[in-house]
Amino acid sequence: MQQFSLLDLSPIPEGKTAADALSNTADLACAAEKAGYYRYWLAEHHNMPGIASAATAVVIGHVAAATKTMRVGAGGIMLPNHAPLVVAEQFGTLATLYPERIDLGLGRAPGTDMATARALRRHMMPEDSFPQDVQELIGYFQEMPVNIAVRAIPGMGTHVPVWILGSSLYGAQLAAYLGLPYAFASHFAPDMLAQALSVYRSSFQPSQTLSRPYAMMAAGVCAAETDAEADYLRSSQFLAFSNLRTGHPGKLPFPTDDVASQIPAPVLAQVKHAMSCSATGSPATIMGQLQSLIDTYKPDELLVTGMIHDHAARVLSFQIAAEVLTDLREMTKVA
Repeated sequence: MQQFSLLDLSPIPEGKTAADALSNTADLACAAEKAGYYRYWLAEHHNMPGIASAATAVVIGHVAAATKTMRVGAGGIMLPNHAPLVVAEQFGTLATLYPERIDLGLGRAPGTDMATARALRRHMMPEDSFPQDVQELIGYFQEMPVNIAVRAIPGMGTHVPVWILGSSLYGAQLAAYLGLPYAFASHFAPDMLAQALSVYRSSFQPSQTLSRPYAMMAAGVCAAETDAEADYLRSSQFLAFSNLRTGHPGKLPFPTDDVASQIPAPVLAQVKHAMSCSATGSPATIMGQLQSLIDTYKPDELLVTGMIHDHAARVLSFQIAAEVLTDLREMTKVA
């Protein structure tokens, strides 16, 4: 593991507002920068009462303005929802305002329900143009002659790093074919992680962007002073994911001491499986769990994420995780 980074979904807790969530995001980003996180990514989700990062490029600007050196980016932008030129202009503007600090991760999913996807796209196209759209978007970040009919201004010449995101083999194959860095969403879809990383690494084609494969995996983290406290804090995310799975998305719930009494057993089993690529507990406990993930999958970079209702407890969780990951990174270098 060369680096460790943070994915923030900008959660809106029960009893709080989107304004609170965005303020918390900026505060967490500042703490993450001090703690040593390399990147701070935000994700595009729409029509979700518990997530405040729908206008992802705007929130990235909010975070970049609040921090000084940490890379900030999208993990990711759901490209089918947007014209590539618009994304190039947005991220070209960000890269112009914050040089050498902006990343652009691209996903193929809608990031929402189909009714909202139709509202976003206006016209749902039957064909899958994602590979072509990715290449078009990358082209807008390159140097272009003045006689080119369509250019991204700002954007042209910014060379914003583009990542492919995925939770299946599709993204792994595309990232390998295009010679781009790849990030796997194992924090909520762990089943194909090993196979996707294997496909990406074995079929990678060097490009002007990247000479060798660079793979990131995501993992949930909920750290506290004790295992019991961490389990209690994590219950909020179990409840939120259960609500989403059963068609009742809402704000991030308050934690509970008895999550099993609030979630039907089959649903709880599904939620725990989906969130199994994770580490929960005291510093000593999460060190062992994170070490196991790193040893098993050998990511070039680990992206941690986690939603906790209490903001101070969430900041502390990521601070604890950073201390553990700093130690693990040093152990990796020695090995």
